[in-house]
Amino acid sequence: MSCLFTPVTLGHLTLKNRLVMPPMATGKADEAGRVTPEICDYYQERARYSKIGLIITEHSFVCRQGKAHPGQTSMAEDADLAAWHRLTDLVHGEGVRLFAQLSHAGSAATSAVIGQVPVGPSAVFHPKQTRERPEAMTVEQIHAVAQAFGEAARRAREAGFDGVEIHSAHGYLLNQFYSPLANRREDEYGPQSVENRTRFHREVLQAVRREAGEDYPVSVRLGGCDDQEGGSTLEDCVEACRILEQNGADLLHLTGGMNGFVRPGHREPGYFREMSLAVKAQAAVPVLLTGGVTTLAQAEELLEQGCADLIGVGRAIFRNPHWADDNG
Repeated sequence: MSCLFTPVTLGHLTLKNRLVMPPMATGKADEAGRVTPEICDYYQERARYSKIGLIITEHSFVCRQGKAHPGQTSMAEDADLAAWHRLTDLVHGEGVRLFAQLSHAGSAATSAVIGQVPVGPSAVFHPKQTRERPEAMTVEQIHAVAQAFGEAARRAREAGFDGVEIHSAHGYLLNQFYSPLANRREDEYGPQSVENRTRFHREVLQAVRREAGEDYPVSVRLGGCDDQEGGSTLEDCVEACRILEQNGADLLHLTGGMNGFVRPGHREPGYFREMSLAVKAQAAVPVLLTGGVTTLAQAEELLEQGCADLIGVGRAIFRNPHWADDNG
């Protein structure tokens, strides 16, 4: 029997199979960040034809300060929920589960989008946003953003999502705190240890549990390695995942750090497998691996090799909802 099409349990939730559509921004929300009929159609079509057990929707900002780009979806206000509920009903009607990915852009944001100076762990330019130097966040601001993540998770549950994913990858705010390339703080959130660099993450997890409930499944997408000098390392990734699991993560979703969703010099299926293998050897919760997978056969092989417990297929599904039949 195919490993790929066997059930897997994440906390209190069981998925029908191990194939996941990871978050990919459509940029199709309206000016307020509300879900549009076009977005609903996009997800319903992929739920119907792509043979997936879980969709993790595109990253949604938890507060206006954290909006990354025009067309990004919002989970920042209760008024967002009616449109999200239409989407979750449609996808559930196709027999697929959904997680909402929650995000804050941090220093990757621009004042043109958010209407204020961007913020980050330190007053350090983001590698992909060098026009505006961010302001270093105060401890009070950190606590406020952690609470915003919690309130967004509560909204996701009310909107019918089966769980949430906390975005700490691809150079966004939580990833900025985790990466020594962006974090130059000298307080308890500083780069002196992985414990310090994940303190914000722990506060976010606590807020999510407080607002959405202890039984609500929570994934963390971690940009585990920066793949550049002075950045986060494989050893950091393993330690960070241990901390995240101890603080309530039900799923560890591994990808790239400040370099984004690519790994320099690698294009093979499952090109982040070095991280997933190292984390899976230590973790009791399931591990999700994405990156470079374009066929069912590749996904099956990565599972058989023990690289992860679930496999994400991104760009192939983004381009073609019928990919599983065309490339199986």
